[in-house]
Amino acid sequence: MELYQAFQQRKTIRDFVKIDGRPQEIDPVILHRIIDAGFTAPTNDHMRDWHFILLNDREKRQQLIAEVIKPISRKGSIGIVNRWGLSDPDQREMYYEAIPRQFSMLNDCGCLILPLYRQDLPLLKPRDLSALNYFVSIWLCIENMINAAASEGVFGVVRIPASAESKTVKSALNIPENYEFPCWLALGYAAENASRCRQVSIDVNSRVHQNNW
Repeated sequence: MELYQAFQQRKTIRDFVKIDGRPQEIDPVILHRIIDAGFTAPTNDHMRDWHFILLNDREKRQQLIAEVIKPISRKGSIGIVNRWGLSDPDQREMYYEAIPRQFSMLNDCGCLILPLYRQDLPLLKPRDLSALNYFVSIWLCIENMINAAASEGVFGVVRIPASAESKTVKSALNIPENYEFPCWLALGYAAENASRCRQVSIDVNSRVHQNNW
């Protein structure tokens, strides 16, 4: 698949193929290519001090996810979205689909990846924008991985860890103190009936400004 095709094919998927009740795993060769694509991303210091935990021990994965994510029904998600004051119907529907699937999308994916990057400076209290260089770089890596996955017919979703979530996960997985994980990256093969939320249509010309706003 060509690069621009991969961009267009990429979709957020939270429902994955299962075989005999277990998620269909991703071929290690394909997974290696996806991660290798991540390492081609531009970085602030050229060192690419990134690591990846593949959380594919089913029991360990399930126990950890259950510890940090509590189930929320679709009805509960409606209450949350109402409290947020969101009005766009497509955006609201996306959250109605996403919130109740937070546990299942991580538990049932073909490969659950925790990207890690070195963060020596306080992430949530940066002194200036340049203090976020490492954080920005790992997201470029993750974007490369997501688009590379799409070119392989592999799709998925990310979850940003909530406030206490990161501390629990780092302790459980022996992650060094000066490394952070910006997201869970759940990848796999889309189930036949996988929900695909409608994307908001963007007119590129309306967002491009020549020389000034």
